[in-house]
Amino acid sequence: MFQFLFRIIGVFALALAVVMAVLDITRSITASALVMTPLGASWRAVNPQTLDSLKESAERVSPILWSPVATSVLALPGWLVFWSLAMILLWLGMRRSNPYGRFASR
Repeated sequence: MFQFLFRIIGVFALALAVVMAVLDITRSITASALVMTPLGASWRAVNPQTLDSLKESAERVSPILWSPVATSVLALPGWLVFWSLAMILLWLGMRRSNPYGRFASR
């Protein structure tokens, strides 16, 4: 059950990473320079209210959680964050091979 859920969420994260990478590639081509949009800038462009509420919630839990941890993740390129998340989720959702062989029953 959880493997299926990890695979589904991983595929959506991978699709989002591809979309964000294509946007960065398009911006890089038009600017004739390498452009990598940080996750925080992309998030703020889409929905700034949720980013502000995340900041308030994280600061309420622990100020250390927001300042060094979340700000460093939000400074990374968006495609890299979602690609990493997708790879972790797809690895967790990967089907394990049967250690006894293909046709053996447990």
